[in-house]
Formats: sequence, structure tokens, C-alpha cells
Amino acid sequence: MKELDVEKTNGQLKQIMEFELAGVVRYTHYSLMVTGPNRIPIVNFFKTQATESLLHAQQVGEILTGLEGHPTQRIAPIEETYKHSVKDILSESLNHEKKALELYKDLLDTVEGASIYLEEFARGMIGQEEMHNIEIKKMLRDFS
Repeated sequence: MKELDVEKTNGQLKQIMEFELAGVVRYTHYSLMVTGPNRIPIVNFFKTQATESLLHAQQVGEILTGLEGHPTQRIAPIEETYKHSVKDILSESLNHEKKALELYKDLLDTVEGASIYLEEFARGMIGQEEMHNIEIKKMLRDFS
């Protein structure tokens, strides 16, 4: 087994935590902006996404502090497009989920062969992010 690059891993975990915390804000904002006849199930979807993003940030933070890292109090930048149709916010959500998937894959690349626990954590998160991508793509089908 190779040695874990703790500094690089902690840097990636900080970035993921900031990104997940931004997801809390992003999805909460989206849940407030949805209008129309299908509002309730879509609002519930976004509220669930916000809750899950917070859980992910907390999980990542626990690992980060376990590796003697220090989480920042920042969140990743969030672009405000002022476009709030359901199609627009689902498209923005898909872009957010694709970026999250990329971040977890980068973490896996760093920890692979150095920590079974971190590998399995990263793989589990990759699986969840892939499912989010699939769900959002299915939701977007009605708009194509």
C-alpha cells in the first residue's frame, strides 16, 4: 500500500466540504424559487438535496478533522443566473452534480491504494453523485 498524502487529501476534503455547503445554499434557494403546478414535488426534491448536501459536508468534515485538518468556514462560489424556470434550475443542478462527481473522483484518485476507508467513502459518494446525475437528467427529459 502506498502512503496517504494527507496534505493533498485534506486540501481536497476542504474543497469538497465547501462545495457541499454551497449545495445547501444553492438547493435551498432553488426550493424557494420554484413556481407552477408541479411546485410541491420539485420543492421537496430540492429540500432533500439541500439536506443531503449538509450531511455530505458533515461527513467530509469529520474525515477532514480526523486527519488533523481544519475545515474552513467558506463555501464554494455560487453563480446566480437569475433564471428560475424549472428547466433552468434543473440544468444548473445537473452542472453542480457533475462538478461534485468530479471532486469525489479526484479524491478517489488521491486516496486509492493508500486508505481502504477513504477509497470506500469516495466510491460511495461517487455512486450517490452518479445517481443524482441520472435523476436530474430524467427530470430534464420533459423539457427537451
